[in-house]
Amino acid sequence: MQEKGNVFNIQHYSLHDGPGIRTIVFLKGCPLRCRWCCNPESQNTFSELSYYDDYCIGKKACGGDCQRKCMEQAIAFSTEGKAVINRQKCNNCLVCVDACPANAFKSEGIERSVKDILDIVENDSIFYRKRSGGLTISGGEPLLQGEFLISLLQEAKKLRFTTAIETCGYGDYQVLKEAAGYLDMILFDIKSMDEKKHVQYTGCSNQKILANFETLCRDFPTLPKLVRTPVIPCFNDTPEELLAIEVFLKDKLKVTHEKLPYHCFGVGKYKALGRQYPMEFFSNTIGS
Repeated sequence: MQEKGNVFNIQHYSLHDGPGIRTIVFLKGCPLRCRWCCNPESQNTFSELSYYDDYCIGKKACGGDCQRKCMEQAIAFSTEGKAVINRQKCNNCLVCVDACPANAFKSEGIERSVKDILDIVENDSIFYRKRSGGLTISGGEPLLQGEFLISLLQEAKKLRFTTAIETCGYGDYQVLKEAAGYLDMILFDIKSMDEKKHVQYTGCSNQKILANFETLCRDFPTLPKLVRTPVIPCFNDTPEELLAIEVFLKDKLKVTHEKLPYHCFGVGKYKALGRQYPMEFFSNTIGS
């Protein structure tokens, strides 16, 4: 068993990632770089720094402990007294997180044990034991932390929790296969059947994803599978694109298909990470 993994969020009382009321555990790391990703803090496998300048109370009020404790001299202060991070110098040591009294700095990713997580799920379980709820492991891409994923699922089943994972499907099939043996449901993203577009908009081919899904359907025909497709402007928002996915799913057992509308709720996270939102044009068009 791998006892610990890197977790960037635990969401309570979710109604959208599996049946009933769910506790969602978000694992760090993803092989894809989807342009519309609303959780950019999930992409890297390592813990990293977010900074929300709206929370910064200014050097005059706090004394500038974050600047003094930064060994890389990556923090300065603007004329307005707000902290400014030099991302070229920052090495994600995260010392500034504990130094900030206003919680303007945040660690995206914390090492957690299987027991820690399941204690949290146990506390939530009063809300979903009688309503078909349970634990959903998401990301990022949970298959990237395969050993920890399997350990977490094994222990969750010992405690009789219903389990699900949300995956982009791009990973080692042996990990997916082993995980499926402990699942009551799988949420599987299929974004496009067009390989060239898939590479252009996600940075990865879709061939492994589609092959993994085909093999999963063959090996686990009775496992419920919810295929989700985010409908993205200029990528797959045409009847032809969506029909191609429907044709691929036709005749596969225990499969339902859900189309998700595009949104830009994660724009502020890119700013906090010191990155530019790849679909900034659309966020400016529809508002963020």
